[in-house]
Amino acid sequence: MKRTLLLAAAIALALSGCTWLKSLGKKDNVQPPTELVEFAPTTQVDRVWSESVGSGAGASGARLAPGVDGDRLYAAGIDGSIEALDAATGRTLWHARLGDRHGWRVWSRRDNSLRWAGGPSAAGDLVVVGGLDGQVYALSAADGTERWKAQMSSEVIAAPAIADGIVVVRSNDGRLAGLDATDGSRKWIFDQSVPALSLRSNSAPLVTSGVVYDGYDNGRVVAVRLDDGNELWSQTLSGGEGRTEVERLSDVDGNIVSDGHALYAAGYRGQLAAIALDSGRPVWQRDLSSYTGAAVSGNTLVAVDADGNVWAFDRETGVNLWKQDQLKYRWLTAPAIQGKYVVVGDVEGYVHWLSLDEGKFAARERLSRKPIEGAPLVVGDLVYVEDVKGHIAAYRARQ
Repeated sequence: MKRTLLLAAAIALALSGCTWLKSLGKKDNVQPPTELVEFAPTTQVDRVWSESVGSGAGASGARLAPGVDGDRLYAAGIDGSIEALDAATGRTLWHARLGDRHGWRVWSRRDNSLRWAGGPSAAGDLVVVGGLDGQVYALSAADGTERWKAQMSSEVIAAPAIADGIVVVRSNDGRLAGLDATDGSRKWIFDQSVPALSLRSNSAPLVTSGVVYDGYDNGRVVAVRLDDGNELWSQTLSGGEGRTEVERLSDVDGNIVSDGHALYAAGYRGQLAAIALDSGRPVWQRDLSSYTGAAVSGNTLVAVDADGNVWAFDRETGVNLWKQDQLKYRWLTAPAIQGKYVVVGDVEGYVHWLSLDEGKFAARERLSRKPIEGAPLVVGDLVYVEDVKGHIAAYRARQ
């Protein structure tokens, strides 16, 4: 059974799906979040709407975040809840809760609802979400009725991808599967061996121009064909050196992004790299340990390192542009870019806006007092942020 390391405020080690191990080191050795400093805001941020969907990710370790398609936002919770919201107003369009509620689950001690942990993702009339028990469900985007279901070999804690009639699903045991979007039948499977111990998160598959890109717990980024799952190339970002399993952790678990020319990915205890899409050849590499990944806009690439420092690099050369170190140890989310600002959430429920040009603080809002772990989602002029309890808000920053 694959063991996973849960990166949360307590830094707990976990066995996938069933058993919790003792924390890595004593709690006293975990650095407390850096105290926030006051600043004069340089932009105004408006909370356009806020809503609550189910119970969020809870303590599952999954980085649940909303998905969007067109004018609809979709959100799911560990309790089996899934909702469609009007992206502009937050109004609930439909609500569903899947699973047999007559029974007993050790996880929730309440019911047998499905435990969502990966997604939701949406495209056209299809909404797809994965669960901690390996289920993958496809629902109608119109009303939430079930279209089909499939079973993966282990838990699904990353958002699936939907493209060209294929749903690509990543399971925690290192398998990528291509499912037929019409009925959920398996078209192909790509299996990559992963180490026994890893961080408790997975890189969500990225699909562009008929190729699926994904990061793995062995420190590699792989590219496979969308139509048949055959491998095109793989590239190592993290070497995994050390005497113990913990020291050899080398996961590529964060957001992988592309600007159409190159792929940008980061590994834990490894490197941030720009990789050629066609060949997997590194264009440039920088030493940077990250478990959240990167975001790109224009000629700027932004990444958050494992200590909570926010970095900006020149997209083409990898030259460092700025570093913001006043959010250290605040367990930041992956970054998102909203116009002229970088947006990150933190362990105390704060959302921070930094200047994309200089990295200076521009605004700060508090969504709740619960951790934000899923990456903020930028669509148009709005950014959507969700905490681990399912509280969601839409913000607009005045540019």
